[in-house]
Amino acid sequence: MDVRIEESWKKLIGDEFEKEYFRDLAAFVKGEYSSNQIFPAGSLIFNAFNCCPVNSLKTVIIGQDPYHGPGQAHGLCFSVRDGIAFPPSLVNIFKEISGDMGYPMPVSGNLERWASQGVLLLNSVLTVRAHKPGSHQNRGWERFTDAVISRVNESDKNLVFMLWGAYALRKGAAIDRSRHLVLESVHPSPLSAHRGFFGNHHFTRCNEFLESTGNSAIDWH
Repeated sequence: MDVRIEESWKKLIGDEFEKEYFRDLAAFVKGEYSSNQIFPAGSLIFNAFNCCPVNSLKTVIIGQDPYHGPGQAHGLCFSVRDGIAFPPSLVNIFKEISGDMGYPMPVSGNLERWASQGVLLLNSVLTVRAHKPGSHQNRGWERFTDAVISRVNESDKNLVFMLWGAYALRKGAAIDRSRHLVLESVHPSPLSAHRGFFGNHHFTRCNEFLESTGNSAIDWH
């Protein structure tokens, strides 16, 4: 199956595209785009990978499924396009960065600026029906993104994984903590952020680990 994804990722995970579950998933997704309003646009389904080639990878942030409102999702977890109002979880992420590192609230919620520095902003599920959160769960995306995490976990690099909330914690349960730094906390949503997301200092801790392993820090502005 010819999936349009950045070449280094195709080499790393391309065999997944030939498996029966992914063929079934692709047929489902194609049918959904033809009959419903689906986010993100089809050309942006693999945007997280296209913005962050394997050789630049330093950090993985795991989300759940895309934003389901018009104009929001563009293929990177927690990120929205320029000019789109920040969703509450993204506001809280920026608040923690401000408290952790002293940066002011940014003008743009487009996190491609992080992805270009080596941050894979990976949703567990890569598509969703408009206004129906979770509508594309349990169709095969989770198996695909589990495979991505598994392959990345096996890499020779010392990576940082940020796992926010119970869902992400389960998703990252098998990560090798002897080689990678795994940062865990509650989710940044307004329902939980005050119970341990604020003050987790994940962004400073990430950069300290990266620099200690010979990598450059992420500019989290």
